[in-house]
Amino acid sequence: MSSKYYYFLYFFSLLLVFSCNNPKKKIESSAPFFNVSLAQWSFNRMIINNGENPLDFPKEAKDLGFNAVELVSELYSKKIDEIGFNNTIDSLVINLSKNKVKCLLIMIDEEGDLAHPDETVRDHAVERHKKWVDAAAKLGCHSIRVNTNGTFVEDIWLTAAEDGLRKLSTYAASKNINILVENHGGFSSDPEKLMQVINTLNLSNCGTLPDFGNWCIKWVKESKKCVIEYEDYYKGIEIMMPAAKAVSAKSYNFDKYGNETKIDYVKMLQIVKDSGYNGYIGIEYEGDEIGEKEGVIATRNLLLNAAKRLN
Repeated sequence: MSSKYYYFLYFFSLLLVFSCNNPKKKIESSAPFFNVSLAQWSFNRMIINNGENPLDFPKEAKDLGFNAVELVSELYSKKIDEIGFNNTIDSLVINLSKNKVKCLLIMIDEEGDLAHPDETVRDHAVERHKKWVDAAAKLGCHSIRVNTNGTFVEDIWLTAAEDGLRKLSTYAASKNINILVENHGGFSSDPEKLMQVINTLNLSNCGTLPDFGNWCIKWVKESKKCVIEYEDYYKGIEIMMPAAKAVSAKSYNFDKYGNETKIDYVKMLQIVKDSGYNGYIGIEYEGDEIGEKEGVIATRNLLLNAAKRLN
């Protein structure tokens, strides 16, 4: 054999020894366990204060690189007054399709309290929500998010919330739509009490939308202060996740490293991942130190970077 061949065998044998003694590190996928969507409330100042057309939201989301959104009913109130409810929904259907963006859910506000202690008022709220259930079905959504603020008398709230949610969920089931409760004020921001209602109902289309923020149970409008707050955000998310059909990544402000100043995103995402959830996480920026679009981008970067640090 030629000397070149012996040299080849020698270096090949060294390579084999090196490979056996130094096994390759496990190659992990850089893709996160979730998809990212954009909640329209992130643009609330642009729409409410600056008069931007809420019907343009699908295009704005697409321009930022999102292919899925969560709409907010309250942001369409003026448009509905101008062109009517059905025309508004039809326009959204067109704009979503044109921009190849899917609508995951609609966050419903200002349509009555589903946990109001007065059954007549509560039933009226159920009826007002039905058109949004129909709209969600037309838009291709899987859910609507509702409010259950109600009263601060625990026993009355538990009974009222169960009744209102059961009635609306029963109707929504006929449209293949889920009814989701977010920690969004009142006893809905007390996860133990909220899950007591959800578990008692035990309906396949009635679940939760855990939000990283929104832990104020009692808010005083006059002073604009939260006087009762659920303090352990992470425990709250952990309690709500078994019934979660959507998740909201709330953000307010960021430090110089791009971390949220109030919420530990790595800790939050680890809880979400450990629950087995692998759906969309919606970005909901509520800060005011940077622009709304900049805040959305900062939140998305934080989410994706935090996902790389999970177990």
